[in-house]
Amino acid sequence: MFTSSKQSCYHDGKWVGTAARRVEEKSVRTAPGGHESYSGATAAAAGPPVFAALDLGTNNCRLLIAEPARHGTFRIVDAFSRIVRLGEGIASQGRIAEAAIERTLDALQVCAGRMRRRRVTHIRAIATEACRRASNGGEFLTRALAETGIALEVISPAEEARLAVAGCTPLLDPDRRRALVFDIGGGSTELAWLSVTGPDRATMLDWISLPLGVVTLAERFGGVEVDDRLYGVMVAEVRKALAPFEAKYVAGDAARDHGFQLLGTSGTVTTLAAVRMNLPRYDRARVDGSWLTRVEIDKVIADIRAMPFEGRAANPCIGHDRADLVLAGCAILEAILDAWPEKRLRIADRGLREGVLMGLMAGVMS
Repeated sequence: MFTSSKQSCYHDGKWVGTAARRVEEKSVRTAPGGHESYSGATAAAAGPPVFAALDLGTNNCRLLIAEPARHGTFRIVDAFSRIVRLGEGIASQGRIAEAAIERTLDALQVCAGRMRRRRVTHIRAIATEACRRASNGGEFLTRALAETGIALEVISPAEEARLAVAGCTPLLDPDRRRALVFDIGGGSTELAWLSVTGPDRATMLDWISLPLGVVTLAERFGGVEVDDRLYGVMVAEVRKALAPFEAKYVAGDAARDHGFQLLGTSGTVTTLAAVRMNLPRYDRARVDGSWLTRVEIDKVIADIRAMPFEGRAANPCIGHDRADLVLAGCAILEAILDAWPEKRLRIADRGLREGVLMGLMAGVMS
């Protein structure tokens, strides 16, 4: 169970705040252009409920479809992930580029088709930093609804942090009562300071969202050829942005008083874990819940920095789509680990989507 001292999103059968979604509302209706529209509540359908969580980030479009299982858990029945780079060029132009919109709409069409085939009855589709920042974000959301039938909800950074933590809470060690959970995204990085109150239970005491992600840093400093100077500048910029949060929540103090732990979720940390394992291809089952020591992290970052762009692109756990972004992610991770030193980092290949699924299920199954 996850609770937040800052914000609650689901209450008494309703999505509160900007979501404002009633559970008795049908989730499938006709959208402009004749497409089916997935509005994010409950379908009046026979048979067991089927839940879908769609996370449209600055870099990725990800979908999970799940059915309820025992003891409030869920079983994944379908998944989809595609790098769309929706946020490409926003930092310099302030707008979502047409090419990025087309890539993203193609991915959303795939998601809509999978949800129809799986007869999804409950959905929440969220969008994050790219849609928050872009001047044409609203136009994109309207077009996405008209062309794919998916009603995207732009969530706040606070809600993004809350959902990421909710999805990762089962991986936290209940014997260490303070935790820093971070999510390195494409357009932003969220960090949450937690009080761990028991198995699967944590309270978010505070959070911060930095307007620095792998896409934004790579566009500013480059991602194909990154020398030692540029890499150092990236690390320093992130450290500067982290400084106020670091001053409030000191790892050493937390370790002495309550016990301290670090948990990371994002493509950066999962990629580094997979590269460290020397996997022939990415394997979520092996990566999710794994550990990396600080020594291992330093070694794998050094190895990746030593690779030419072609070598990064050829690595099966990085690939061409991430080859120009992974060094920016390494710089963000290194800054976080310098600010909150800890011998080991827990790796989570879970986060926003799992948090969304848990929220949907809590409202319907309770």
